[in-house]
Amino acid sequence: MTGRVFSKLLVSFVLVLLVGTAILDFSLRPIFEHAMRDQTHATRDLVFGSVLALAAATLLAAFFARRVAERYDRIVLFANRIAAGDLSARLEEDSLGELSEVAHALDATASRLEQSFHALEASRRELTALLDSMQEAVVAVNAQGQVIWSNAVMQRICSTAVREGRLLVELLRDPDVLSCVEGALSQRENFNGKAFSVAPGRIFEVNAAPTPGGGAVAVLHDVTSVERAEKTRRDFIANVSHELRTPLTSISGYVETLLEGNEQVSPQAREFLAIILKNATRMNRLTEDLLALANVESGDYKLKLQSMRASAIVEDAIDSLTGMVLDSDVTLEAAETTDALVLADADSLNQVFGNLIENAMKYGKSGKRVLVGAKLLDRKHEDQQMVEFFVRDFGPGIPSEHLDRIFERFYRVDKARSRESGGTGLGLAIVKHIVMAHGGSIRAESELGAGVKFLFTLPCAPEKKLASVEPLPQAVVD
Repeated sequence: MTGRVFSKLLVSFVLVLLVGTAILDFSLRPIFEHAMRDQTHATRDLVFGSVLALAAATLLAAFFARRVAERYDRIVLFANRIAAGDLSARLEEDSLGELSEVAHALDATASRLEQSFHALEASRRELTALLDSMQEAVVAVNAQGQVIWSNAVMQRICSTAVREGRLLVELLRDPDVLSCVEGALSQRENFNGKAFSVAPGRIFEVNAAPTPGGGAVAVLHDVTSVERAEKTRRDFIANVSHELRTPLTSISGYVETLLEGNEQVSPQAREFLAIILKNATRMNRLTEDLLALANVESGDYKLKLQSMRASAIVEDAIDSLTGMVLDSDVTLEAAETTDALVLADADSLNQVFGNLIENAMKYGKSGKRVLVGAKLLDRKHEDQQMVEFFVRDFGPGIPSEHLDRIFERFYRVDKARSRESGGTGLGLAIVKHIVMAHGGSIRAESELGAGVKFLFTLPCAPEKKLASVEPLPQAVVD
């Protein structure tokens, strides 16, 4: 096409030259014929012929230039309509000469753009309808924290009208939501939390995630009913445990009295009384664990944190629990330790080590020894230096498919063996809640035939000692 345009321009130029030459020749011929006769007349004719030739060439060039300019003006008008959003604009002109192929290509491009735009608009409407039908509130912000989209649920729960372009901080005053969104914007990571002041009397679980464009999206899930049910469950367990404690204590006391002081009791009656005492003791222990679990799960659970040396914590745990292993073949030993300072509640840590060591004694006694130790971690957790404590046995170990669930309430790897040993299935759940209340985490590592290693972390103490600190928010264990 470019070659044809060039050829036409070249032909036009040649035509102009030929016309000019003809006019010039026509003008010059009489001039030369009369040159000898009238010098002045010849000069005047020469000038007149040149001007006439130049005028003819100029008019012809102007005609072609105007034709080309009109064609380009129409293309520019078409482009401006497309840029303004009028994707239905078309050239559809066959009279554009060599530019007709350009016009057809632009028309095809505009048609494809219109189809793509309609498909995108349909997808947007479907997505909007889908998000509006969700039970969760959704809001998206750009890199500057300005709202770019929100669904109908978010608009209903906000006390202020949600408008695009406004800062999220102007619409939501809940610090937990704002903190999660800010974390997703600045650190480009997912952030989770709970919001209590988005709407009166309602609790929301917040999940904020970064978006590819530099912004973030936050999803608020209403967990009010779940939290109420969980609170009702905890209150019920606590009340039932309290009510059971007194009669179980009485039963155990009377049975022990009968077994110890009454020689007239027959051997069969003694056997029955021993069974009653065993089950009453197990029920009493279950109520104690239920009360302990309800306590650590409640919002009223408080920790008296103080700066403690990790090595001293390990030594105290071994000294306090040595009596537990006196009547067994298992030895309780100290492994590697560190002198790093951690923030911990001494009484709560005794409960943690007590449950872990007792667990190791029950299920890992074939390994003949239990190791307790601590080490300073090289990596930081959320800009916080951590110390990792561990309790390890050398028993049969735990299959890998159970490791992710052993911290759940009432979960047992071997149910028959747990009942035989008197386990309640709540010890590890209590341990997990206590560790999480300290701001740490817990996990288990095991290899069949090589024992189990329970590891939990505690945050290091800052330079200034903290006498008493409120516990960190606790997660609910299923």
